[in-house]
Amino acid sequence: MTRIVIIGGGPGGYEAALVAAQLGAQVTVVEQDGPGGACVLTDCVPSKTLIATSVRKQALLDASMLGVHYTGGPDGDVGGVIADMPLVNRRVKDLARAQSADIAARLAAEGVEVIKAPGRLVDPQVVRAGDRTIRADVVIVATGATPRILTGAEPDGERILTWRQLYDLEELPEHLIVVGSGVTGAEFAGAYRSLGSEVTLVSSRDRMMPNEDADAAEVLEEVYRRRGMNVMGRSRAESVKRTPDGVVVTLEDGRTAEGSHCLMTVGMVPNTAGIGLEEAGVTLDRGGFIQVDKVSRTSAPGVYAAGDCTGVLMLASVAAMQGRIAVWHALGEAVHPLRLATVASAIFTDPEIAAVGIAERAIESGEIEANIVKLPLATNARAKMQGFNDGFVKLFCRPNTGIILGGVVVAPRASELILGVSVAVQQRLTVDQIAHTFAVYPSLSGSVTEAARRLMQPMTPSGI
Repeated sequence: MTRIVIIGGGPGGYEAALVAAQLGAQVTVVEQDGPGGACVLTDCVPSKTLIATSVRKQALLDASMLGVHYTGGPDGDVGGVIADMPLVNRRVKDLARAQSADIAARLAAEGVEVIKAPGRLVDPQVVRAGDRTIRADVVIVATGATPRILTGAEPDGERILTWRQLYDLEELPEHLIVVGSGVTGAEFAGAYRSLGSEVTLVSSRDRMMPNEDADAAEVLEEVYRRRGMNVMGRSRAESVKRTPDGVVVTLEDGRTAEGSHCLMTVGMVPNTAGIGLEEAGVTLDRGGFIQVDKVSRTSAPGVYAAGDCTGVLMLASVAAMQGRIAVWHALGEAVHPLRLATVASAIFTDPEIAAVGIAERAIESGEIEANIVKLPLATNARAKMQGFNDGFVKLFCRPNTGIILGGVVVAPRASELILGVSVAVQQRLTVDQIAHTFAVYPSLSGSVTEAARRLMQPMTPSGI
C-alpha cells in the first residue's frame, strides 16, 4: 500500500487526501491549525461569510428603490438597518469551525489520519510531525501562505490589522482605512462600507484591482464611490502608526489619512521557511514559493506541492485541483496537466466579478485574435425587476470558428453565473451552441445566451 503524507490541511491538502484514500493509499495529513487550514478557519470561509452579511444589509439599504421603506432607525444609519458586529463575528467564527468539523468528519470517514502538529521534511521520504517521524512513499506540501507584513506597518491586532484579526473586533470600525486595493482589499472595503463603516481605500495604482478586467474594476469603483467610499488612487502607503484614538497612514508623497482602524491587504508570503524544503532538494523561487510543474511535481523526487505555497494562482479551487492532480500522477492514474486558461475565478464584492479564460488585455495587445461583445446588465429584464443597474456580461470568441475563449460577468451572484461560460471554455463550445441553448426568461443568465447570439457569424449562402 502506498503511503502518502500531506503537510497542510487546506484545500490542496484535504482534497488530495480524499482522492488518495479513495484510491487505496494510506494517508496522513499533518495540520497544526485544524482540518481546512487557514482557508477555512481564517481566510476564505470567514471572509465570504462576513461579505454575505454585508450584501444582505446593502440589499436592505437599497430596498427603497423597490418601494420598501424602513423607519424609526437611530441617527446616522439609513432606515435603522444596523449590523450587530459581536453577533456577526460570532457567526463568522462558528461557521468556520463548523466547516472545519465537516472536513474532519469526511477525512475520518475515508480513513485518513490527521495529526494536529507542525510538519517538516526531514528528507524527501521522511516527514517530522510534532514528535512523530513518518516514512512516506509520496509527500505533498500544501502549507499555504500568510498575510504579508510591511516594515513600518506592523499589525498589533487592535488598531492595525490583517484580515485574520478582524473577527476579534468587538465593534464595527468607525473609519476603516484599507491599505491595498487588490482583490482582498476591494472585498473587505466594500463589505465594511455596506456594514456601516466609513472606508478609505488606499491604492498605489491608477485604479482598483489593476490585475483584473479594467471594465469590471471601473464599474466597482463607481459603485464604491457612489456608496460614499473614499478611494485614493496613486497613493502608496509608507507607514501606519497608532494614535491615542486611532491610526494615521502616511503616504509616500507626505499626505496622511486618519481613521479608527487600518486593515493591511498587501499580499501573501508562502509558508515555506524552516520546514526543510531546500535541505530536501525542493527548489524555491526568489519569493520563497515552491516551483512546481503542471502535474504538481517539485524538484525533489516523490515530493509534490499544491496551493498558495506554490504561488501558481491563489485560489482554493486551484489548490484543490493541484492536490488532486498530484495524487493522480503519483499513483499512476490518468491525469490532465493543470490548465490555467480554464480556471474560473470570482471576486466577492457587491456586485461580484467573475471571469474565466483569456483576458481582454491579451486581445488588445494583439496576442490573441478574438471578437468581443459586452452587454450592460441594465438591459436585462430580471436585473431591472430586482433593481440591479451595475454590471455587464462580456464574451470573447475566435473570429472564424466562434469557439468561446473566455468571459467576464459583473453582477449579483456572478460567481454562479460564470459556470456556463466556464463549461463553454473547458469544452471548447462555440457561440452558436450557447446561443441555441435555452435560458430561463427572465433571468440574469439570459444575458449569457444573448451575448452569444450577438457574436454568431452570419451564414453565407452556398454558391455566393
